[in-house]
Amino acid sequence: MAAATTAATAASPPSPLHRPPAAPLPSVLNVGNMNDWQRKSPLDWQTYVNKQVKVAAAEKHEYEGWVLTVDPVSANIVLASFPEKEKVVISVVLGHAIQEVEILKEGDDEMEKRLSRLFMPEESKAYSPEELEKRKSNLKTWLETNHIPVTEQGESGRTLCVAGVLTVDPPYSPEECSSSNEIILSRVQSLIQGYLEKQP
Repeated sequence: MAAATTAATAASPPSPLHRPPAAPLPSVLNVGNMNDWQRKSPLDWQTYVNKQVKVAAAEKHEYEGWVLTVDPVSANIVLASFPEKEKVVISVVLGHAIQEVEILKEGDDEMEKRLSRLFMPEESKAYSPEELEKRKSNLKTWLETNHIPVTEQGESGRTLCVAGVLTVDPPYSPEECSSSNEIILSRVQSLIQGYLEKQP
């Protein structure tokens, strides 16, 4: 009988009076876990914009690209890379995962303009009807000068039709080209991009 009583006592839960003390709460914001990159100021981050960098991140991940911006709240880096001439790849590296950022190359004027155009498409700019007409006329003349057949179609002739298989809508930039023929689309977009880059 005594043995049974002892066993029952051993199986019963411990008294609340004997519970271990609760773990201390973490400090607010847990600043101690911030890495060197996150501790930088917005002015420090700004010095990396428009530069080609290599980012070493957690778990041995590495990223290369041109810095478009750094988010001032999260310290995330937005990178742009150009694996092919006409394409761009956008990557976001989380600020808390960044271990080191190495500058590989300074951006020249041409690269700065290219980067600034990525998130400012032509259609976002406010063109007057006169400016749009001038852009259309200049592009049409340039295409004809290069022996590329082009006509006007659609409402008020706002759309340019190139060789009967491709259309260009206002404001007449490569992004507004449309065609079911991928080869022609790519070539005309390259031509228009080259044309626009030579404009004052």
